[in-house]
Amino acid sequence: MNLIKKFLLITIGYVSIGLGILGIFLPLLPTTPFVLLAGYCFLKSSNRLYMWIITHKIFGKYIYNYMHHRTITLKTKITSILLLWISIITSLFFVKNLLVKILLIFVAIGVTIHLFLLKTFDLKKK
Repeated sequence: MNLIKKFLLITIGYVSIGLGILGIFLPLLPTTPFVLLAGYCFLKSSNRLYMWIITHKIFGKYIYNYMHHRTITLKTKITSILLLWISIITSLFFVKNLLVKILLIFVAIGVTIHLFLLKTFDLKKK
């Protein structure tokens, strides 16, 4: 891999981690996609950073299970869907544009379907 591509992937990974952390506190900014993007970028660019992110004590196991097994725990599914809809419904009160409201609802439906279609990781089996 050339140096520029590696630098770009590492930079995108760090920016994604930052946005993911902001997403914990900002309702319309999603955390999970940014953290997963960081995991992918680190996987492709730096073994050290990839190992750091998949062994992280808070979100490491979630990233690893999603990236390698396409699974999430039932608790994560339920929590994600609940927080998603709470954020979307709250946002609908503040957004005035009807088109944006419709877009938010379609995004929420799409993410909900995606989460339902993911396999559920059974912690007792691992």
